[in-house]
Amino acid sequence: MTALRSFPPSAAPGVRVLILGSMPGEESQRRQQYYAHPRNAFWGIMGELFGFSPGLPYPERLAHLKKCRVALWDTLASCERKGSLDSDIRVPEPNDIAGLLAEYVSITHIFCNGTAAFQFLKRYHAPLFRGKQTILRLPSTSPAAARFSYEEKLEMWRIVLDTARADGAPGIFPVRNPSGPAPV
Repeated sequence: MTALRSFPPSAAPGVRVLILGSMPGEESQRRQQYYAHPRNAFWGIMGELFGFSPGLPYPERLAHLKKCRVALWDTLASCERKGSLDSDIRVPEPNDIAGLLAEYVSITHIFCNGTAAFQFLKRYHAPLFRGKQTILRLPSTSPAAARFSYEEKLEMWRIVLDTARADGAPGIFPVRNPSGPAPV
């Protein structure tokens, strides 16, 4: 088992959306980047939703999400795990999600990237489910989660875009095709 630590949150004043993973996998840990595995659909989905290239340098992708009012973090601060599978996580320690929400009071929605992130959030942060934020579980963007196709995941994740721009406040958002699919 390898002892792992989460990354610092990627957030900025005015963010509306917090996307929570469980714990960065091996490739993400190696590169010190959220969702670094080349087959993880996260950056492709975010790029399509928010109108940027998933091939941009990592700092530019993070900056673009912040401009679009999206923050990233993980439910766990540390754990032990061999490999990248969430099912192999042992000795989990939670991040201070409540502290982050107190610092970024503009966050109205928490989206969990997959079941493990959602379950860890419920286990360690149950009071948040009675708080002011809406909490939803979305299908994992991990390549290990093959239940849904990329296109299905993209449609289910569209709620992140709709939430980030819901109040019409300033942000950088792509123009949606009005004849395209309806939001989830």
